[in-house]
Amino acid sequence: MAKKTKKDFYQGDPGDEHVEKVVVETPVVEAPKTKKKKSVEDGWQIKDRLYHLKMQKKPLTYIIRSSNIYYFDEEKGYERELKHTLNQRTCFVDEMVGDQRLDHIVFRSGSLYVPKEKTVLQKLLSLYHPHRDKLYYEHKPQEIAEDQLGWLEFEAEALMAAKNLDIDLAEAVMRVELGSRVTEMSSKELKRDLLLFARRDPKLFLDLVTDDNIQLRNFGIKATEAGILKLSGDQRTFIWASTGRKLMNVPFEEHPYSALAAWFKTDEGMEVYKSIEKRFK
Repeated sequence: MAKKTKKDFYQGDPGDEHVEKVVVETPVVEAPKTKKKKSVEDGWQIKDRLYHLKMQKKPLTYIIRSSNIYYFDEEKGYERELKHTLNQRTCFVDEMVGDQRLDHIVFRSGSLYVPKEKTVLQKLLSLYHPHRDKLYYEHKPQEIAEDQLGWLEFEAEALMAAKNLDIDLAEAVMRVELGSRVTEMSSKELKRDLLLFARRDPKLFLDLVTDDNIQLRNFGIKATEAGILKLSGDQRTFIWASTGRKLMNVPFEEHPYSALAAWFKTDEGMEVYKSIEKRFK
């Protein structure tokens, strides 16, 4: 770091020249601040909590282990024994003082309500217990609402896209879902099933709508159904139906019509596409 200088002038005796006084200031270097490691208890909220068993059948009473259980503490780098007691302020055995009055953790009819006053038990169940999210889970209404809201927005987006979809793309999307049955459907039937599909599986629907190859794939299926192209029995080769001449081989573990759609984008495939298009017209 460059040194800072401070210039100062003073009046000497009569006849003396002004003398420049240089004062060198030593820069202050601040020690780097150490970042506090994030704890699993950061953001903990004091509130009532509800827990549910994950099993389908809910027994009248079900006791989960409250001792001889362990939690790997990443901050400390070793396993720590856990225990649920009535008289301790911690669930970690190495922090307990004096006698330990062991208590049971009992789910009744598949649920366990723990009031906010029992913070130690809450933290054991929500943060440290090895059976958390395996044998039981914490009921979190806010997270459930966020998930449901996200899904509803997803569904609304899919339904809006389905409503505005042109007939050719609608046919291409539904052909993936229904196969050759699409050819026999009226426009009203196609639109109805399109909306139902968008509501039933909005993610798959939107993936198909935004797939650049979906219309090319539909084109290939229609060409095969029309007897212009033929797919071999082993699903590995496309040929001209009229001459038997091989057009392309399907790469291993790839869907035949997805491979054909990609092939239509090549120079050779584009010529075949134009030829098929003329036959359709």
